[in-house]
Amino acid sequence: MSPDQYLAHDGLGLAELVRQGSVSAAELLEISIRRIELLNPELNAVIHPMFEQARRAVAAGLPDGPFAGVPFVLKDIIAMVAGEPQRNGSRYFRGWVPDHDSELVARYRRAGLVIVGKTNTPEFGLTPFTEPALFGATRNPWDRGRTAGGSSGGTAAAVAAGMVPLGHGNDGGGSIRIPASACGLFGLKPSRGRNPLGPDFSEFWYGLVAEHVLTRSVRDSAAMLDATAGLDPGAPYAAPAQAGSFLGEVGAPPGRLRVAWTAKPFLGESVDARCVAALERTVRLLEELGHEVVEAAPAIDGQRFGQAFMVMLCGQLAADLRMFPLATGKRVRRQDFEVETWALALLGRSLRADLHAAAVTWLQLEARRISTWCEQYDVLLTPTLASPPPVHGALRPPSWQRLALDLAGRLGAGGLLKWSGMLEDAARQAFSFIPWTPVFNATGQPAMSVPIEWTEDGLPVGMHFVARYGDEATLFRLASQLEVARPWFHRRPAVG
Repeated sequence: MSPDQYLAHDGLGLAELVRQGSVSAAELLEISIRRIELLNPELNAVIHPMFEQARRAVAAGLPDGPFAGVPFVLKDIIAMVAGEPQRNGSRYFRGWVPDHDSELVARYRRAGLVIVGKTNTPEFGLTPFTEPALFGATRNPWDRGRTAGGSSGGTAAAVAAGMVPLGHGNDGGGSIRIPASACGLFGLKPSRGRNPLGPDFSEFWYGLVAEHVLTRSVRDSAAMLDATAGLDPGAPYAAPAQAGSFLGEVGAPPGRLRVAWTAKPFLGESVDARCVAALERTVRLLEELGHEVVEAAPAIDGQRFGQAFMVMLCGQLAADLRMFPLATGKRVRRQDFEVETWALALLGRSLRADLHAAAVTWLQLEARRISTWCEQYDVLLTPTLASPPPVHGALRPPSWQRLALDLAGRLGAGGLLKWSGMLEDAARQAFSFIPWTPVFNATGQPAMSVPIEWTEDGLPVGMHFVARYGDEATLFRLASQLEVARPWFHRRPAVG
């Protein structure tokens, strides 16, 4: 099989070739390895190759799952692999090796996937860009000077560049959908509780984090959700059971959907004109496809939402740093963490318990109100991001602010950080890039970024669709309709 033939198929297509005997799993693996070796020095997507481990897995024989023989990458956070280092994007975790697979990884293996490596992520998945101090920036295959998004940026770059046909990601504020938009991929965040976080975690960020994949085709995402969704013993949430398979929804007529749309940013203040124009073209396409489309949006106090989100996040991060030594046996030191991470944790330590609990309660109540508003529509449409992918460094705090954060960290001055408003400024800058995605982590609703729009100079612009809680079926039906109306699979960045 040639590289062009490899790139011409999605994951299910490659698995079908393996079943037919047209190609072997070993041959697919070697093509994937060659592409990683060729492209990764420039893109910095895969930070831990697992080539020999993958060769041994193939030689031992693979389960007869839907993706048997298909190369796959894991984001280096949350999902753990026995005997393989897990850094979580942080210097603190250098040398830490889990002794068991996460349940999600076990389900990936049962699906027949061949794990070829682990991908880059910002420290603890905290930012919408992938530029960790530990491994450096992941570069966007469409324009190496721009971000691949975050926090699943390494996986997005690997899939967009054709190293693998699909890969693992997770999403606590948009971290599957953000890089999917930035890299021209399909990225779906499932409903809360759809995929497992066990056996090590019950929830992340009070239920905001969901696990799934980034893909080039809609059907790969649906088939993967069939393979991984299901009860997770001990989990605090369980999504409603799906009637039939998710893959069976792909290609099924969506019917005449009632679609609300808005260009109004929920958390930021402005949206790039190119994203607004792409949204308007998508609205016209939906009308041409026969859907009822109305301009409408829930009322959201963006400033209060952003503040509550940051209070929740800072409190959780402070708690995480307190818990880390229980897993690693290693004490927590300021120099083992990035300046912004330490500052967030320091601020979390300075918060009163009642303020943290109040922020979480407010987020949950606001999420309930927004979800109730969404019940009157089948789908809500926005751009995924407020702009096409920006250049590297554009979303980071300016150097003077990082120096101030570092000084506060050295002094242990969490109260000073709270008083100065510096972290609020940093959060405002990050939320201005992702004014919609975090809201639907709070509600737990399924949401997807669909790569049907591009700028004149060839940058991808994802369109963001949100369905009612538990209703991934509507999203898969609509996405497959859009995939036919505005095909994207043939689009490939000029790499390799």
